[in-house]
Amino acid sequence: MVSHPDYTNSSVSVHHRAASVTSRATSSHRKHHRHGRSHHGGSRHLPQNEFPVFSHTGDVEIVISAGGQEKRYLLHRLILAQCSGFFEAGTSEEWSRVQAQSQAQQGRPSQEMGLARIGEDDTDGLSSASTMIPPASLSRGPPPKQRWRYELDWDHTEDDEEPLLVQKALTSESLFGGDPIPPTPQPKPPSQGGFFRSMANLSLTPASTTHLPGSNPNDAPPTNEIVRDYDNLFRIFYNYAPFLNTTNIAAAYSESKTLLNLADMYDALTVVGPRIDHHLLRFSSRLFKQIAKYPPSYLRLGFLARSRIIFSEALIHVVGQWPLALPQLRNSTYDIPDQVLELIEDKVDEVDEAKSKVEARLFRLTLTTSRGERVTPSNAYLDWLAVSLFRQWLAENTTPPPQPILKNNNTSPPTSGGGGGGNHTSTTSSRTNNPRTTSTTNPPPPYSATATVPPSSPSRPATPLLNTGRIYRLLGSPSPSAYLPHDELKRFLKLHPAEAVYSRDNLRRFERRMEELKNLARDVVKPLMRNFLELDIGGEKDKGGSGGLPYLTCVRVEEDDLPWD
Repeated sequence: MVSHPDYTNSSVSVHHRAASVTSRATSSHRKHHRHGRSHHGGSRHLPQNEFPVFSHTGDVEIVISAGGQEKRYLLHRLILAQCSGFFEAGTSEEWSRVQAQSQAQQGRPSQEMGLARIGEDDTDGLSSASTMIPPASLSRGPPPKQRWRYELDWDHTEDDEEPLLVQKALTSESLFGGDPIPPTPQPKPPSQGGFFRSMANLSLTPASTTHLPGSNPNDAPPTNEIVRDYDNLFRIFYNYAPFLNTTNIAAAYSESKTLLNLADMYDALTVVGPRIDHHLLRFSSRLFKQIAKYPPSYLRLGFLARSRIIFSEALIHVVGQWPLALPQLRNSTYDIPDQVLELIEDKVDEVDEAKSKVEARLFRLTLTTSRGERVTPSNAYLDWLAVSLFRQWLAENTTPPPQPILKNNNTSPPTSGGGGGGNHTSTTSSRTNNPRTTSTTNPPPPYSATATVPPSSPSRPATPLLNTGRIYRLLGSPSPSAYLPHDELKRFLKLHPAEAVYSRDNLRRFERRMEELKNLARDVVKPLMRNFLELDIGGEKDKGGSGGLPYLTCVRVEEDDLPWD
């Protein structure tokens, strides 16, 4: 028998060595090729995972369609629930369980009902599970995570109502597509050149600035108001700057108001309010002038935005002009809460109490003689006339005019006989010539000294209200001709029957004594002259020499007064 050499082991060993060498060569070539690959913009072929569509991590799809425009979002349930109480309740386990049960009753199984459950009393659990669960389901691994889809409900919305987001079943046109695929980790490029080389690469990479909040240049504001408001709402949720007007204060107010109303619908005022406050305060003095023109409107906006500055500014104007803003605040379009109205009434009571104290001190003002005695008609007649004229002017301008003695002919019953026609003619002519009866019931302008409250019944005439704030502004004015000027004093002395009273010397003495009274009154009204507005009213002067606003702005709003937590 001839023995042959066994080459099996040697061939196998050579084969394995060749394979290992080839593997090392291939691995070395692959690594070399990987280092030479350019990573700049290499992730463009992957689906985006940024606002407004997070393709890899988003689990809430929102479709906003209005006015022929449609915009889709794929956002995160965690962020939506943290920013909005509406989404927190809608995506909770209780609500999702109710939605799954309703879909099952309608014959549309949800995603969580696709896997069978293995019973505890089954002896052959693996075999029974393999018969109940398809092999394709076993190969997919864990069940897919829960997802939600929202759309605007236009079917159940009236013409004067705003549509609300409602949950819908997932469709084939959903942005979810297949199962979520986590983003592929990319290898880091080799560090070359030290720190300065890294900073240069960071500044040259355009993708490094696209994820910063508010710096996405590809987005454009939608033209439809509803789509724009929802887009701004979700942008604020993800710390992006909303698309609001930055040049026109009136347009910025309108856009902010609609956005706050939308945030109020979805219980997201605590997140949206600071953004609106920050945006409007950038207008600085223009904002404060606009608040002075429309205080009731900005009072509601400041309340919704939880803005202390805007709310306090508007509240001071409303209290100073009270009750001119009362019809507007009671209007259903403003929807002012009762706590805000109670705060206004409390501040009005505080101002009235301060005015009562000042008014009592003003009426007690008097002059003294050189001996320190109070002036009387017997010891200083001319000085006593100055005190009498000052008190008469103060009483006339701080009290409303008395009601007329004659009754209104419109409420008197017609008389019989020949005089009836004449009375009817006079009544008709007085009705047509009376401007109060022919004027409209619109509220008077906010800067009028006197106001008229609409009558509560047709038989009761309108009662005029006097704005005493303008009078106190005149009393606190440093100008000597703000009230009781030289011509009025001269005319008053000429009315005296005695010719010896009016003379040039007496007129000069009369003006000096009146000036002393004005200085005393200016010191008395100083507590009412304080200004707690952000608006600068010192440079604005009217014809009378008083401040630019004809009402008081001495209302202090503390932190404890704010009607929100």
